[in-house]
Amino acid sequence: MPKLVGPESKGPQPPLNWANKLNFMINHFRDWVFKNVHGGSLVYNICWEDPRCDRELMQIEPDSEIVMITSAGCNALDYLLDDPKAIHCIDLNSRQNALLEFKKSLFKHSSYDELYDYFGDGKHAQAEEVYRQQLRPHLPAYAQEFWDQKMSYFEGKGPKKSFYYRGSSGTLAWLFVRYMQMRPSLHSKVLKLLKAETLEEQEQYFEQVERKLFNKAVRWTISRHFSLALAGVPRAQRRLITEEYPGGVSSFVVDAVRHVFTELDIKENYFWQVYVNGHYTKDCCPSYLREENYLSLRERADNIHTHTTSFSQFLKDNPGKYSHYVLLDHQDWLAAHDVPALEEEWQCILANSRPGTKILMRSAAMRIDFFPDFVKERVSWVSSEEELKESHFQDRVGTYGSVYLGTVK
Repeated sequence: MPKLVGPESKGPQPPLNWANKLNFMINHFRDWVFKNVHGGSLVYNICWEDPRCDRELMQIEPDSEIVMITSAGCNALDYLLDDPKAIHCIDLNSRQNALLEFKKSLFKHSSYDELYDYFGDGKHAQAEEVYRQQLRPHLPAYAQEFWDQKMSYFEGKGPKKSFYYRGSSGTLAWLFVRYMQMRPSLHSKVLKLLKAETLEEQEQYFEQVERKLFNKAVRWTISRHFSLALAGVPRAQRRLITEEYPGGVSSFVVDAVRHVFTELDIKENYFWQVYVNGHYTKDCCPSYLREENYLSLRERADNIHTHTTSFSQFLKDNPGKYSHYVLLDHQDWLAAHDVPALEEEWQCILANSRPGTKILMRSAAMRIDFFPDFVKERVSWVSSEEELKESHFQDRVGTYGSVYLGTVK
């Protein structure tokens, strides 16, 4: 979900009648909630984009230089398996970069077993000790400051016994798991669904749980702004889904979950498995947690560079002819709230591209209609409406309206 967000632009407002004034106040309150949920928090504890699809689309080469949004850093490590020259990870939220730096330090200064305890099991029996003795000295100051206060995320204590139930998105996952655990029959069937051997079994189990899993109360809850804010979905994306999708947000979520759980192999879908179980398994986990990849990633970890700034500012400060951009879906927010910033970002991207540069982005919308004219002139696009339809179908996350891949002319 969106990774680069900010407060809504303020400017002269037209005269408001009482109804418009009420709507104006509600929207600003929603933006305030989103800002405060995200302002001091780790938002994403996993990347919510499928790197298997990304790598197939981007065709990363040894001379590739990638600029991407950090999120939880999982996908940057996944891309590193293709051995690019450099990956620059950009995020306005320093906590997301602190998470990636922590993962890098486990590759460079610890062992595979330690890495898997922290991020495979989501907890570590000596989390604080290992952090202080092996990892902290090698972290940048801002990451030290964050993890000095948050190593409890990995201690396995309290009601949230896993790192994957921490941060705002983890809190939402934990609340949903608690809802299921309070209904033992439902929880048992969901666990059986996650272990189903065939798509036919998956469909049978899903039919048994769907109505209880998404009853009226749950549908109402997942449509609320606060729930979506925890998941990292700002008001602009909520509005896109509400306006474009029949049945609005709740129907979009239910249909997306139905697709993932009945049409794709759930046994290897680590995105959804981890949020239900609170941990990965060695057979169902991101590529960076597979033991056979550890030494390669250890050798290449220094090729990942983190930057706490905006996309545009990074490109102004670090000009170059980059080969790939991974924008996630943050331009949904820019298109709704800050068109000048959207245009500036595209100007910076094109000024720092070369012929053949690839641009990968996603959207809550079924179709992106906010590309500036000068972008349409310089970039050839394929999308999930046509050429990328199969890739979009196979995406194990399954919660985006569309995916676009652009090639600079």
